[in-house]
Parts: sequence; C-alpha cells; structure tokens
Amino acid sequence: MSEAAAPQTTDRRELTAAQRNAVAELLRVSPVADELGRRFAAAGHELHLVGGSVRDALLGRLGEDLDFCTDAHPDQTLEVLRGWAEAIWETGREFGTIGCQRDGLRLEITTFRAESYDQVSRNPVVVYGTSLVEDLRRRDFTINAMAVSLPEHRFADPYDGLADLSAKVVSTPGTPAESFGDDPLRMLRAARFAAQLRFAVHPDVQAAMTRMAADLDRITAERIRDEFTKLLCGVDPITGLRLLVDSGLAERFLPELTGLKLEIDEHAQHKDVYEHTLTVVRNAISYEEDGPDFVLRMAALMHDVGKPATKSTGTDGRVSFHHHEVVGARLTKARMKALRYPKDVTAKVTTLVALHLRFYGYGRGEWTDSAVRRYVTDAGDLLTWLHKLTRSDCTTRNRRKAAQLAADYDALEERIARIAADEDLARVRPDLDGNAIMELLGVPPGPIVGRAWKYLKDLRLERGPLDRDAAEAELLCWARDEGIRD
Repeated sequence: MSEAAAPQTTDRRELTAAQRNAVAELLRVSPVADELGRRFAAAGHELHLVGGSVRDALLGRLGEDLDFCTDAHPDQTLEVLRGWAEAIWETGREFGTIGCQRDGLRLEITTFRAESYDQVSRNPVVVYGTSLVEDLRRRDFTINAMAVSLPEHRFADPYDGLADLSAKVVSTPGTPAESFGDDPLRMLRAARFAAQLRFAVHPDVQAAMTRMAADLDRITAERIRDEFTKLLCGVDPITGLRLLVDSGLAERFLPELTGLKLEIDEHAQHKDVYEHTLTVVRNAISYEEDGPDFVLRMAALMHDVGKPATKSTGTDGRVSFHHHEVVGARLTKARMKALRYPKDVTAKVTTLVALHLRFYGYGRGEWTDSAVRRYVTDAGDLLTWLHKLTRSDCTTRNRRKAAQLAADYDALEERIARIAADEDLARVRPDLDGNAIMELLGVPPGPIVGRAWKYLKDLRLERGPLDRDAAEAELLCWARDEGIRD
C-alpha cells in the first residue's frame, strides 16, 4: 500500500502517456470544468476533478457525471454556482456535497473531507478537511485517489494510483484494514471494480476482505444490492463472483452462491454445480444484445440454487436433484426480497428459475402442440429471456450431446414460430370472454365465471382455437358436468 506523501504534480510538458490521455478527455469537458475552476479561483478557492472521474479519464472513458473536491464549504460552493449552474440540488449537503447541472453535464462538488466512520454503520461522521492530500487519503482505493486541478490541469497522485492503474491492481491508500474498518462496503466495491475493470485485487486487500467479511453485516441491504448489481453487470462478473465466494463475502449476503460448492462424490457422476453456474453466467452474457442484462444474468446465477437442498443419491449411485427448479425459485424470491430488489425484477428472475428445466424432454418427441402452447403462455413476456437462459444452461463437454440439445431447441423455436403464425400465442385467451360466458350460462359476475374462463383457457391451450359454436358447446357441456346447468 502507498504511504501518504506530498502531491505529485506535473505540468503539461512532463505528462505521461496516460496523463496526456486524461488531459485529452478533460478537453472534451473543459469548457465547463475550466470555467467552473476559474469561478472557484476568483472566489479564493481550489477546485479539483477527483476520484472516479480522473480514473475514467485516464482510462479514456470519462462520462457525463463529474466529481470535484474543493476547500470551499457548501455555502461558499452555492455562492459560486448561483447564476452559473442551470440547476442546483443539495441532497448531499450533510456530507458536504452540492450538485448542479451545466451544458448537459452533472457536476458534484464536495468539500475536502477528513471524515471518520462510526464503526457501527457505514455512515461517515463528516469533518471538513483542509488539504487535497488529506481528502485523497480517505478515499477507497488508490485508483480513485488522484486529482486534476482546474483550470491549471495539474495532476496530483500522492498514493501512486497511476501505478496501480497501469498495473491493473486494486489497492488502498492506507492499510486495507483501516479502509475497510471505516467502511465495510469497500470490500464489495473491490470485487465490483475487479468485475468492471478486469483488475486484480492486491493480495493484502483480499486477505483483509477475508478476515473482515463479517463486517459487511453493518451495511444496509440496499447498498449491498446496488454494489452487487454493478458487479454482476460488469464486463467480467465471473472474476468478481469468485472473489466474493473465496473471501467469504458471498456468505454474508448471498449464501446460496457459496452453497453451490457441493462436495463431489467420486462414485456419483454429476456436474460441479458451482463451476457449471459460472459457465452458465458466461454463456448468458454471450446472448446479450443491448448491453448488460441483469435479469438474464441473475437468472443464470440463481437457476441451480435449489440443488443443494434437493440432492439425493439413488440405489444405483446416481445423483439427482428432483424439483430443484421449484425450490430454487422459492430461494431466489426470498433472497432478492431480502436484498430489496423491486418486485417486478424479482418476479421475472424467479419465473425464469422456475421454468429453466421445462424444455428438457422436448427432444424425445413427447411434446404436443398443447405443451408448446403452455410453454409459451407460462413464459409470457419472458419467452425471449427463457430461450437465452435455456441455451446458456447447456454446458456439456460432449460435443455430440451439445449439438443435439442445440438442434432440439432450434426445432422448438421453429415450432413455436409455426404455431404462432396460425394462432396468437402471445395473447392466448379463451374463445369466449366473460360477458359471453355470463350470457350463455345466465349467471352474474362471480366465481363461476372465473372457473368457466379457466376451463376455456385450458381448452384453448390443449386444442388450439375453437370456433364460436364449438366453444359454446364445450362450455355448456362443462356447465352440466359442474351442475351449473341442467
């Protein structure tokens, strides 16, 4: 880990290639950033682009959200911004942060801080600092502890963040224990950066994550959820997931993932469920079309979490996991609820986990048109996701078996398309609506109408569309059998 030091500054003639890259990125936003820097300077204050903004500039990926730090206090920052910013917000004021918007850029300006944490929650006890070096030391990782002054563009790197950025290593400005003791969420952030940036975590950092994993219990479910979502949607989530499991962090908030490491019985041949799951996640990513798809990735991650609870060995020594999709769906729902995921997102992932085995058996020729209709109807709006998840779940190394499974699923998709061309599979409804049912049976709205509607819906799935006369005849026959009509 790097020790505290005076800021390393350079002028433009001495910039390294990486720093020149950062300056080039800064030039894109400098009309706004430099103008803001001049306003702070005129008011007698410093202003620095800082943290993730500098890191991303060095990586050539600076976005539209910019972070700054200053020696000005929030009231003084507001004075500088008034009359210049197009919009101002003070939601982070208690932590010394004032936000504003200008020319399509979102800017957040935070007073130098030398905060400590209460060691119970992650909430900082805000103490304003007096120097840039002091402010940078309190940041999570060295790659986020660099700054560029405005408008001069002088580079400050007191903790060798540029060296770690070049080496693609995640390390902390001070000791990892000190950093994680202040804010345990940083342990999860380390894994997230490994997933997002394809960086390695410094051995000292990983050792501290392992020793201090239980401290993650101090963090709210919502904050853990947000970091985990970013990790899973990173360019290399497999690295991040392995780090969570190996360090023990996953056990604190996603024990189902750790639980996939089943003991392999040398006599009972079955897949390594943990490694299989990571492969399914990797496969699922290959089917994405418009960037990271959290629903697909989460369904891939959770699809087999019901296996540990359903594992059994038969008299022939073969391992089975009967109904693991049902158990897995229940566990997935409970875990996502605990992590405070929105209900609609949870419902999508849970449904995919419940349906992920439905396809198997199709290749044996057992599926009727009715089974195909039910497959499509049960999947509903999730059908495209289910296609991708099912294909991702094929991880066999047997090339002939893999080719056969792929061909079978191709055949199923072609069959769905063929039936859909004749029937509106996306919106399967009974051939008679509620009004027609009430009129034909002479009953008011109530449970009988619902039962009749369900009967006709099942009939529609079983036999396909019926004409009006046939549908009415079937309904009257059902009503007689139910004792509703003579």
